[in-house]
Amino acid sequence: MRTKSSSAFRILSLINFFNYLDRYLVAGVLPKIEQQFHLPHNRAGLLGSIFMVVYMVASPVTGYLGDRVPRKFIVAASVLVWSLATLASGLSTSFLMLLVARAMVGIGEAGYGTVAPSLICDLYPKDARTRMLSYFYLAIPLGAAAGYAIGGAVGAAHSWQMVFFVGGAPGLLLSILAFFMPEPQRGAFDPVESKTIPFRAALKLLSGNKTFLVTTAGMTLMTFSIGGLAYWMPTFLELERGMPAGRIGFLFGATTALAGISGTLVGGLVGDRMERINPQGGGGFWVSGWGLIAAAPLMIASARLHQPVPIFVCLFFAQFLLFLNNGPLNAALCNCVSPAFRAAAVGVNILIIHLLGDALSPPLIGAFGSHFSLASAVQANSLPVVVGGILLLWEASRTRKDHC
Repeated sequence: MRTKSSSAFRILSLINFFNYLDRYLVAGVLPKIEQQFHLPHNRAGLLGSIFMVVYMVASPVTGYLGDRVPRKFIVAASVLVWSLATLASGLSTSFLMLLVARAMVGIGEAGYGTVAPSLICDLYPKDARTRMLSYFYLAIPLGAAAGYAIGGAVGAAHSWQMVFFVGGAPGLLLSILAFFMPEPQRGAFDPVESKTIPFRAALKLLSGNKTFLVTTAGMTLMTFSIGGLAYWMPTFLELERGMPAGRIGFLFGATTALAGISGTLVGGLVGDRMERINPQGGGGFWVSGWGLIAAAPLMIASARLHQPVPIFVCLFFAQFLLFLNNGPLNAALCNCVSPAFRAAAVGVNILIIHLLGDALSPPLIGAFGSHFSLASAVQANSLPVVVGGILLLWEASRTRKDHC
């Protein structure tokens, strides 16, 4: 059983790496795309929005399916769809064709994003999930960093089209691996009934689940800011700080990777420790809340500074504090719902955090940046981080009081 769990976990983690790599390829070559199709910042931001809109709308549907059919089949089909769509992005000869291709990437990644956490929760017991989910979400900084780096390096050496060919090809093999990976029993480590319930009944239960609602609200505010920062920071560094694209891709990718790996691992370890120190609950929320609040001034500083070294130092620590949240918040999300509708809950969470989060932030920040400057937009983007941190601290305090 342990061998099968390890095998499935490795496959899911590798797929998650390419999930985020393909997602962030656009940011690494966005100035080149803007130049070829003669796009202002706000229109270019639609490439991020179209992906997120389709991704969030498809997620409840794939979550519904993930609670009812073998999840490995959904994973395999999803990887195949988004990989083919990434390859198609490189074949686009118009902005409309590129928009359609990025929309198809969103459909594929929705299928994977909703069922993978559910699979991991059925591979490991509750007391190991925060740690294992932290390992799983290491793919976010690693994949994002690879996306930036490939976008910057391959785009500078060849073309923005070649970037998508390089990023999309590995998924064709990964879809085959996913098809043959072991499928764990639903609710294998949960003592509650895991029989499937109607989707409407699941929504009713979620609407009355305070922990689910507050976790989702905090993640929404965080996602708005992180999505905008990730999408526009390379363009800000190139256009308003005069850094070359190839250097930005390497430095921003390396910074994201180091901060993300260290932040995600520390968040998992500290989150577990805080939960043991606070047996009444809420330990992970303390970590996440203070992490978000501390990240805000560093985000502001990175936009106000002009020299590369201090900019990237601030970006490193800001991202470190933001990535603390990966393990604790995703573990809280999965643990607060029944395995009977866990995939559906993740799907609803994805819909909300992206509908009100990073589906809105790229064009809004782009429009703000076009009217003022991208530096001003990045500074204003720190406000949702502060609000999200305060909300999560409130949830930590509420959880403690409820158990006193």
